[in-house]
Amino acid sequence: MFYRLSGVRHADYVSDSRIYKVPTDRNLAVFFLIIGLAAPFIIPSLYLNSYMLPWLIWTAAALGLNLVTGWAGQLHLGYAAVMAVGAYSAIHAARFGVPWEFALIIGGLASSVIGSLFAFAALRVKGLYLAITTLAMQFVMDWVLSHSPTISGGSHASLQSPTLTLLGQEITSDRAYYYVAFGWCVLVTIFMLNLKRTGLGRALVAVREKDYAAAILGVNSFYYKILAFATSSFIAGISGAILVATFFFLAAPEQFSVNVSIQVLAMVIVGGLSSIIGSYFGVALILLVPGVVNTVVASVSQWLGMQVNVETLAHIPNAVYGALIVVVLLIEPLGLGKLYGNVRDYLMVWPFDQLRK
Repeated sequence: MFYRLSGVRHADYVSDSRIYKVPTDRNLAVFFLIIGLAAPFIIPSLYLNSYMLPWLIWTAAALGLNLVTGWAGQLHLGYAAVMAVGAYSAIHAARFGVPWEFALIIGGLASSVIGSLFAFAALRVKGLYLAITTLAMQFVMDWVLSHSPTISGGSHASLQSPTLTLLGQEITSDRAYYYVAFGWCVLVTIFMLNLKRTGLGRALVAVREKDYAAAILGVNSFYYKILAFATSSFIAGISGAILVATFFFLAAPEQFSVNVSIQVLAMVIVGGLSSIIGSYFGVALILLVPGVVNTVVASVSQWLGMQVNVETLAHIPNAVYGALIVVVLLIEPLGLGKLYGNVRDYLMVWPFDQLRK
């Protein structure tokens, strides 16, 4: 009833290469785009800043990590490091008087340079060995940020972000901050949607599946690995700069520690590798669910008249949240994006699936 393929014919390459081959998919995308544009007029400012804004920024960052991990198959445990490079580079550029439009690009390019250094490790090792190598680079970057007052102000200092200004207009309202994050997330999503249809996307998948077989077919795996790391790092750099400019308003070393790299990787894995909509779901689960569980636990304990101490109240949501992640991965190891795909595939043939024997 919801997903109908009647009348959908792929008689040429143009129709077969569309982003949304099923009309319902396109209609849902348009619907959520409209909801996203209208969100500041519907959602209270507190929830807009506390939930929607970070969700959009981290989703853009997770999509960038998904490019190198999901599409290219390269484990990356130093993603927060390249986000930090973009954030600090953009802030320093803006403090020197560079317009924010160019400062964001400078942050992305600086992250691409550092991300390419991560890629050289991928030319020699793979799998868990690559993960350990990128983790070591993350530790190196943590040390640099903590011991370079010129860059970060030191381990216990923070770098204030100048007022964000785009197209000559100062961005100071909550609504404006949201639209900056929303616009960036939409741009990254469109890029990732089109990536699947390009030769670059197919080459990255070939490298992910078997780099030696891809080399036999003429795909230069070294080139595409470096390109994947550089492109992913560019997205990470701008995402880190926007995160600091619209949400944190200052940059500190602990904002981009190794824990953040592990958290972003968890967002990608829980959402589903190489799944775009899964990245949205994964970020929502990792980033937003702990706060929701905390609120629910506090409300239920108050309603039941239970005296729950602060320490227990702080640990129960974490336990529930961790158990929820385990349950999701046990139900569908390929992540939340695959769960959505299963529901979509079921609706495509419902109710005629009941006729199968």
